Amino acid sequence: MSTAEPAEDREVPPDAEALARLVEEVLLGGGRLWTRGDVAERTGVGAERTAEIWRALGFPAAGDDERVFTDADVAALSAGERLIAAGLITGESETMMARALGHHLSRLAEWQVHTLWAWLNRDPAVPVDGTELADRAAALLPEMELLQRHVWRRHLAACAGRVLADAEAESSGSGPAAAPDAGAGVRDLAVGFTDMVGYTRMTRGLDSAALVRTIDHFESLTGDVVAEGRGRVVKTIGDEVLFACASASDAAGIALELTGRAAADPRLPPMRTGLAHGAVLSRFGDVYGAPVNVAARLTALARPDTVLVDTAFAGEVADAAAYRLKVLRAVSVRGYSRLRPVLLRSAQPVAGAQ
Repeated sequence: MSTAEPAEDREVPPDAEALARLVEEVLLGGGRLWTRGDVAERTGVGAERTAEIWRALGFPAAGDDERVFTDADVAALSAGERLIAAGLITGESETMMARALGHHLSRLAEWQVHTLWAWLNRDPAVPVDGTELADRAAALLPEMELLQRHVWRRHLAACAGRVLADAEAESSGSGPAAAPDAGAGVRDLAVGFTDMVGYTRMTRGLDSAALVRTIDHFESLTGDVVAEGRGRVVKTIGDEVLFACASASDAAGIALELTGRAAADPRLPPMRTGLAHGAVLSRFGDVYGAPVNVAARLTALARPDTVLVDTAFAGEVADAAAYRLKVLRAVSVRGYSRLRPVLLRSAQPVAGAQ
């Protein structure tokens, strides 16, 4: 097993290392006190299991004798064991949950730290004092936790509502059976990829500040439109966003609205979208399955300012007066020898389009 690089071997200025430890102790409520063996003794969780969860969270493995863990780490691991003891999760799903939490929260943490650092350095003539950084972090942490907890609970409530609605549909015989796996479920969904056309070429001519503004504007626009259309942003991947909707009609409305708003916005390049419908595995916030793959292939085929859908999706919206469909020639793409795209258009001008 690899070990974390010893602190004395790192080429880090002593003052920077001391500052990092100070901020870490403020954020974690204490210093690094315990080794893997100590944690195992205090929680009843074996050292190998502790290392597995630690890696799943996205942190480098620690040597047996390294004092890496804090009291907060011990408390968090103990909480996970209580969830297992209650039967809510299994040891395997705990690892998967840790991996999902680490993946999503690391991005949030990186953004928050850079935001705080940029704010503290807003006046280049005034050097940032290490104590000031720690004090600011301590003062702002409760506010950030309050905000995050509220948003988290809001999303819990929204997700619980969707699950209860699915359960009611299943009991009435009008919905698909729910999957038994914790953190996962298979249901019919509409999924879509939207990306900016010519993004790579465009970025060559932008400085970092302009690129940040473009990305922020793209993410704001897509996030707002998807939310307004009763969809959910699954993830963003550079110049592309993946979203999912319970209904094909909602996904169609989102795609056409994105196309129209981008066409009317000089700050953004044209957009294109691929949509597909079918059985999708939802697992720890991500989505998997043939419809996801098909939507990605259709996006790559779509021309600027257009929306392509697969035949299953087209069948879902064929009777809707709001949309017009045009079946195109079948094409061969990776994984699909005869994929038949269907061009989706609005039956009336899209809001925001010229």
